[in-house]
Amino acid sequence: MLVGERMTHPVIPVHPDTPVPEALTMMRREHIRRMPVVDHGRLVGIVTERDLLHASASSATTLSVWELNYLLSKLTVEKVMRTEVLTVAEDTPIEVAARLMADNKIGGLPVMRDGHVIGMITETDLFRVLLEMTGAREKGVRVTVLVPDSAGQLAHLTQCCGSAARRAARSYMPAGPEACAAGAEAGTAPHLYQPV
Repeated sequence: MLVGERMTHPVIPVHPDTPVPEALTMMRREHIRRMPVVDHGRLVGIVTERDLLHASASSATTLSVWELNYLLSKLTVEKVMRTEVLTVAEDTPIEVAARLMADNKIGGLPVMRDGHVIGMITETDLFRVLLEMTGAREKGVRVTVLVPDSAGQLAHLTQCCGSAARRAARSYMPAGPEACAAGAEAGTAPHLYQPV
């Protein structure tokens, strides 16, 4: 699975000269937490909602509302953005992007094609992949199979499952480790656990 298949697009960029309050309003309106900072089509940084909130005024300020709003309107994204930005290409495997994000403790990566930002891969996108891969949004039963770490165990498991399926077709299917009698006498049978 590649980043280009799972990224969020189209991307919502912000210009370096955008005032911080305006950028924060854009993020809230679009329900996003990070934006690539783009100047003349070139990625120059990234800004997160946290960056913008930290740049905003504290409630403990002694400035008046008007003074505060005036000062904040002069503070631009360029002053609070991060200029060292990790990026990935659209043909990057999803697990490589996940490792980059985890290792660097970041929540998203701009996705690049020919020097232009074409999307973002975020932690939310990765959680969606995890949910799909584990079938967490589908009704069903998860079965965990523990087998010894030795050659031939996958073939043995497949044989046991085939045997169990044939027995089920005959309206009889024992539960638990007894479901596979083929290796039971040798003590190497896979243990099939039914959920509680």
